[in-house]
Amino acid sequence: MTHPPTTAAAPPGPRTSPAPAPPRRTAFAEGVDRLRAAAVTEPGRLRTIGAVLALLVVAFGAVTAWQTTGRATAADDVLTSSQPLSSDAADIYRSLADANTKATSGYLAGPNETRRTRAAYEKDIRTAAAKLVTAAANSDPGSPAATTIAELNTLLPRYKGLVEAARANNRQGFPVGGAYLREANDTMQHRMLPAAEALYAKENQRLLADYGDATPYPWAAIGLGVLALGALAWAQRRHYLRTHRVLNPGLVAATAATAVVLLWLVAGHGVARADLKHSYDRGVRSLAVLYDARVASLKARSDENLTLVSRGAETKRLTDGTAEDAYAWAWDREIARLGGKLRRASVLADDAAGRRPVHTADSSMREWRSRHEKARAKNDAGDYQGARDLVVGTDAKTSTTVCFDNVDASLAAALVHETDQFRAAARDGRDALTGLPAGSVVLALLGTASALLGIGRRLSEYR
Repeated sequence: MTHPPTTAAAPPGPRTSPAPAPPRRTAFAEGVDRLRAAAVTEPGRLRTIGAVLALLVVAFGAVTAWQTTGRATAADDVLTSSQPLSSDAADIYRSLADANTKATSGYLAGPNETRRTRAAYEKDIRTAAAKLVTAAANSDPGSPAATTIAELNTLLPRYKGLVEAARANNRQGFPVGGAYLREANDTMQHRMLPAAEALYAKENQRLLADYGDATPYPWAAIGLGVLALGALAWAQRRHYLRTHRVLNPGLVAATAATAVVLLWLVAGHGVARADLKHSYDRGVRSLAVLYDARVASLKARSDENLTLVSRGAETKRLTDGTAEDAYAWAWDREIARLGGKLRRASVLADDAAGRRPVHTADSSMREWRSRHEKARAKNDAGDYQGARDLVVGTDAKTSTTVCFDNVDASLAAALVHETDQFRAAARDGRDALTGLPAGSVVLALLGTASALLGIGRRLSEYR
């Protein structure tokens, strides 16, 4: 007989699943944790400090080299490119105005035209043509400057043809020669000289742009230099507080290299900026005023000659309703402009050698004005021959030709002096930046290596 079990088995309960395994961490996350753990240790902090110092010093050197290279290039362009091109444009302007003056003087002299006057006219035409070739070679195709140069190249042979027609008719005694000469003068005054003046203005804009690129302070480089020096000073103070060692040779060398670059940058750029500013204020501005004065004298001389050539054929209606000889009116305007430019040039001249030819030109201009009034009085009184003798005569005591020649020669001497002054100051400004880009890179690399060596020496103490 079988007996049932005295205890009953418990009914099976619900089956439980094992706890899920934690997600496996990626190698990147584990690396970050290890780096974080290492960074809070002293060796880790030193490595971070070394990396930051190296980055700051390298960045300082790179930005210094970049900014000073641009400024040095612009300073060199001021001296060797843009200012000479501006001077060439001014020479085109002056040569054209002088050619017109010589043409009117030769016409007024008639058969007595001297070889010197004729040769000077031909030389002015050749100079203008040669300078136009140079300007064309340095202008961008399709630019406004190129368009202006093309216009002048088209007008120059036309002007020369009109002058030759006037000269040929004048030598044969035909009055129509005066009409040809007036047409040539109108072409010069109303088309060629305005175009040449526009070309001069465009070249001056290029010159000003180069000055604008050469003179601004390199604030980015200076700021990085100050930041790098501050970081190096902080690192050395931290080193002293933790080790009680006064100097770390590597960090001291890095600080010295960075300080040298920063001082070189500030001093070199300061000197360059001052010299370039001087070359502009006492060079470029003086040259511009002297160029304007010389052109005003040339225009006045041309108007003086044409007053006698036209004999009242061209008139100017004044605001009060009266009429005046157009060329006599233009002479008054140009001689007044010449006087104003000479006063301005005297103010801008910064030494006795620069003021002396300007004062001589002013004295000659005053004498010219006095003699011109006498010639005009004779012409108004009907004494054409007497007026002509006073204008184109060779008597040094009475002729306006002598006064004009003295004004022109004095202004030429002043231009030579101011050009030398400009070149000396611009050369000093350019030379003040010489070697700074390369030197900043070399010293920055030395500073970076020294900083890393200094930090590396501290790290070696933990091994």
